[in-house]
Amino acid sequence: MGPNIMQGNDLIAERVMAIIAEQAMVDPSEMTPEHRLADLGIDSLGVVECIFAIEEEFGIAVPFNANTPDQPGFDISSVGAIIAEVEKLVAKQAA
Repeated sequence: MGPNIMQGNDLIAERVMAIIAEQAMVDPSEMTPEHRLADLGIDSLGVVECIFAIEEEFGIAVPFNANTPDQPGFDISSVGAIIAEVEKLVAKQAA
């Protein structure tokens, strides 16, 4: 990966963390990639709102079904997992 891709991924991580932090009403600096959304006080409705905000922010379609959140498609197990999934979708869209 070249430096531009890495800087892009850092920007993606920062923006995803800001979206999640806003939903959790915490400062992004208090979050780590290991945090689970439930640990941050985000319930299922909050997860859906995060997904919508991520889709709008990045202009991507997130393959997430609120009725079956544990099904494969978009890993929401942690903040870091969400960042990784968004990075994949953004890269796929740019290809």
